[in-house]
Amino acid sequence: MTRKLKELKSLFKDDFLIGAAVTPKTIDSQKELIVQHFNSITAENEMKFERVHPLENQYSFEEADKLIEFANNHKLQMRGHTLVWHNQTPPWMFEQSDGSELEREALLSRMKAHIDTVLNRYYGKIYAWDVVNEAISDSDGQFLRDSKWRDIIGDDFIEKAFTYARAADPNALLFYNDYNEFVPEKRDKIYQLMKSMIDKGVPIDGIGLQGHWNLEYPSIDLMKEGIEKYASLGLQLHITELDVSMFLHEDKRTDLQAPTKEMLELQAIRYKEIFSLLKEYRKHITSVTFWGVADDYTWLDNFPVRGRKNWPFLFDQFHKPKQSYHELLKLN
Repeated sequence: MTRKLKELKSLFKDDFLIGAAVTPKTIDSQKELIVQHFNSITAENEMKFERVHPLENQYSFEEADKLIEFANNHKLQMRGHTLVWHNQTPPWMFEQSDGSELEREALLSRMKAHIDTVLNRYYGKIYAWDVVNEAISDSDGQFLRDSKWRDIIGDDFIEKAFTYARAADPNALLFYNDYNEFVPEKRDKIYQLMKSMIDKGVPIDGIGLQGHWNLEYPSIDLMKEGIEKYASLGLQLHITELDVSMFLHEDKRTDLQAPTKEMLELQAIRYKEIFSLLKEYRKHITSVTFWGVADDYTWLDNFPVRGRKNWPFLFDQFHKPKQSYHELLKLN
């Protein structure tokens, strides 16, 4: 008789929610793992602007509704991802009927209508939203990223999005979400943006720290410094898109057909160190979401190197627990 695996959600029940990004396909192909181990899910793509609002007068909620139904049927919490982003937003959003660029008030009106429609549809069904995604620039000396939202509305497009979201759903937690969150220069810019919003009374509840990390970077020290700096703002922290790539940034190999024994060992050590740290700050970190479930499906396949498979999760391509999973068991 096979011994039942200890559930991740039970392992961390006194610490934080344990979530996973899912798709309409993976809630079928990975259903057993999702239901057993997780108590929260996030739509990987199905709630992004281009999916739910492809044309000005057309909303398409069918795929997102499937995930909502799955969450409801299995008593899973649901995070909403994402309302305002420079990417995966259709061009029509920023254009007049003749193709010329929209003006500020018209774009604000469209933004509000989109947020109202989406949040009203899922009112009471989504406990937290990534309201604005990745608005901070990665470039030295530049604060906010260039985007159509910013070009047309101005820097206050972020504040407007949060204000509209709070009005549409006063009960949902509202998050700003970004990556490279522990790179010191970007960390400080994210902190600056969050502090300015708090000082202005903008309704925000938390910061989403994506967590696309690898076997070495960022260091645990950088993570700790960042968590403490963000936590000092008094906002909730969510790890929103966690995966641990087997490849360092400069590693462009495409020849591996499976992770090496050393890679698996290093990943296991890495996950144990990460979750030890997250548990230490469980007073501030209230949710940890993997950006996937098992190694058979991950956005890191073919990114950033085309033709390359990656193995970033606790469960392998056959949904079996890896050494990383077993290392986490040692934390209790």
